[in-house]
Amino acid sequence: MADPRITDALARLVDLMARLRAPGGCPWDREQTYQTLRRYVLEEAYEVVDAIDRGRIDELCEELGDLLLQVVFQADIATEASDFTLAEVANGIADKLVRRHPHVFGDVVVRDADEVIQNWRQIKAAERAAKGGDTSVLAAVPVALPALIRAQEVGGKAAHVGFDWPDLSSVVAKLDEERRELEAAVAGQDPEAAARELGDVLLTATSVARHLGISAEDALREATLRFEQRVRAVEAAARERGTALGDLAPAELDRLWQQAKRTV
Repeated sequence: MADPRITDALARLVDLMARLRAPGGCPWDREQTYQTLRRYVLEEAYEVVDAIDRGRIDELCEELGDLLLQVVFQADIATEASDFTLAEVANGIADKLVRRHPHVFGDVVVRDADEVIQNWRQIKAAERAAKGGDTSVLAAVPVALPALIRAQEVGGKAAHVGFDWPDLSSVVAKLDEERRELEAAVAGQDPEAAARELGDVLLTATSVARHLGISAEDALREATLRFEQRVRAVEAAARERGTALGDLAPAELDRLWQQAKRTV
């Protein structure tokens, strides 16, 4: 049974949003549409992920609230337009959870989490087919995903139907092949070809990540963070010498960089 405090809190949030959007409410809130709020949905989702990555549970609570606001905000716009209501949103996801967990709410028996995922995929495909939608194995990969995440998701979906390398060494060899093709395009001073080959390198790199069982997005994020920390360390070392980073001689910059790599 639902905690009445949750029911009361959600009802309060819904009422506040309706008041903000009502005549005499907030002019900015009243002007928003599905499209204008799109960026905020993405931003709030990333801020949730950032709080998780930094282990800041206090911030996570606040960021989840900001993300929940976007759900309520979009649903309020939909209610005004008679498109759907927040109740339909909640009931829709609840019904979906029941359908996709027949091992919990039905009589299906599963051996492990992998079998749960396999059943989930089959149920999703059946749902799309029943709606007359795209039945491609790639249909469930959102176009709006960040490019690196989407590339790995597309590769993973394709792998389920045989579009994959047999092992890690094969995909690493493919990565080396794509790198050589990029080098050739650069040497040929062909910017369009170089862009295509660079794309192939990045796409193949996500398959390397998949075969390693890691997230290409997380790996790049961590690498970027290390790079950022090292740049900041070199900046700090330059300041200690009373020198701006841009004024360092190449040899000195490289020395400080190697020093930063040993500590970060």
